[in-house]
Amino acid sequence: MAGEVSAAMRFKDASEAGVALAAKLGGTGVARGGGTAVVIAVARGGVGVGLEVARRLNLRFDVLLLRRLLAARGPLRPGCVASVAGSRHVDEEVAAALARESEEPALHAFLASALAEFDSQASACRGGRPALRLAGRTVVLVDNGVRTGSTMLAALRALRSTSPSRVVAAAPVADAPALAEVSAAADEFVCLATPAPFGHVGLWYADFRRPSDDDIRSALDEMTKPEA
Repeated sequence: MAGEVSAAMRFKDASEAGVALAAKLGGTGVARGGGTAVVIAVARGGVGVGLEVARRLNLRFDVLLLRRLLAARGPLRPGCVASVAGSRHVDEEVAAALARESEEPALHAFLASALAEFDSQASACRGGRPALRLAGRTVVLVDNGVRTGSTMLAALRALRSTSPSRVVAAAPVADAPALAEVSAAADEFVCLATPAPFGHVGLWYADFRRPSDDDIRSALDEMTKPEA
């Protein structure tokens, strides 16, 4: 499915895409290493795909929630907050803005409120389960597709803060220019197709529904395993 892809070759849904992606990831040997590898799905879009990858490869499963809090200025990247398998990560730009409370009280108040709202959402999705230890592990970071690469790059940045030994980015479809950029940020990028023209990710799924908080919590409940 590399290069030009017709609408007739779309995935039926996230589960079908996950089955296909798992088959390719299995061929790379990512599931080797005594079961210590972990699938982390970018919520919300990557949850259905990542869940099927974890099922097929018999790996632990968790999620990464991400929210942009600051718009990029010029060449600067946007500032984000993430919950990486239960561990909160705040980009340097956001942390610096929070530290300037006396200089920018309105911005500080906005960020504090947004972070509290984000933490509440992360708790609703995770159901109170403890954070998953990722240090020293191979992590497969899964999304349902990569258009500009900004979401995957922000997720990779947050994930690196947990000190995994290796990070494999994975998506069923990607726009070719974004694929190159994400490949440079990850240790490896596994992708099934680079449709051209790409359009947007939803074009490559007949059913593009995204999971609710309850759906994410149910997926985590299903895949919960004892710590390796």
